[in-house]
Amino acid sequence: MLTITRKLEFDAGHRIPDHKSQCRNLHGHRYTLEITLTGAVIEVEGNSDNGMIMDFSDVKMLAKKHLVDVWDHAFLVYVKDTAVRDFLETLPDHKTVVIDQIPTVENLARTAFTILQTVFQDHFGTGLRLHKLVLHETPNCWAEITAD
Repeated sequence: MLTITRKLEFDAGHRIPDHKSQCRNLHGHRYTLEITLTGAVIEVEGNSDNGMIMDFSDVKMLAKKHLVDVWDHAFLVYVKDTAVRDFLETLPDHKTVVIDQIPTVENLARTAFTILQTVFQDHFGTGLRLHKLVLHETPNCWAEITAD
């Protein structure tokens, strides 16, 4: 299986409301997102994407539009974390993204995978698929999700 991977980074805040240590407090991370795609290599003479599964600049553009720019410099808050949601609503023009699950790296990776799976699904008619997504919360801690 031939794959390509594009790495992007963004900054976001969150908290894990019931966590036993400091993660229950408001804090942020420099997240690193790795998007791995699989599909047929495009073989169309004269096409800008000839010889590629997908142009890396197109991967970046789509990921930024549908996920990275939405989450970058936002506070990712759990829908049931009403105390924080109420507080964030008092801040004028604050960038808040409400998440259906507690915003652990595992849940964020699953949410990101669901969003991007739809974006990349057979984008060029070449069987393009999101194969794997890796979300690093820190350089030493991450979650991975693969299609299966």
